[in-house]
Amino acid sequence: MRISRRLRVLVLLLSLAWLIANSGKFLVVDEPQHADAILVLAGETDRRPARALELLSQEYAPRVVLDVPADAMVFGSSLLQVAQNWANAQPQSKAISICPIHGLSTKAEALEAAQCLHNVGARSVLIVTSDFHTRRALSEFHKEAPDFTFHVAAAYDRAQFGTLWWQHRQWAKINFDEWLRLLWWEFVDRWR
Repeated sequence: MRISRRLRVLVLLLSLAWLIANSGKFLVVDEPQHADAILVLAGETDRRPARALELLSQEYAPRVVLDVPADAMVFGSSLLQVAQNWANAQPQSKAISICPIHGLSTKAEALEAAQCLHNVGARSVLIVTSDFHTRRALSEFHKEAPDFTFHVAAAYDRAQFGTLWWQHRQWAKINFDEWLRLLWWEFVDRWR
């Protein structure tokens, strides 16, 4: 009986260690599918838009909707204007539209982005966001904007995150923070 108890504890500890080691992989969902529009979530402004343009050129969708914080300023310029200037400078500029976002959470962004997606006639949407944010974003958009079919594509930035999160301090911080947000979403915000 003592051996079986020790064996159970050992199995439990090994299982826990395996789950913790693979927690970074669980966060990342990268399954791009063809859609009516590509939606770039607000936040990171380098990798996400670049990934969206890559998917646009691969004909995953005919247009890109770029979520931009409406009230944000960068060195005295409106982030909306900076984003519009960037969009206008792209070879695919006619296929890019800007969606002003006022909310500060992914849940609020889902509600606001839904209106912009309706405006461009999208029914299926390919979300582009940071790799570590994909699982939670997909879950939140499914719940908050049920009129649409959502898929997700990851924008990778090795300076910010890697699935082997214990190898770099920044990756560990992001992994921990995203797990807190995911758990809060799953156990609290989803049910409000």
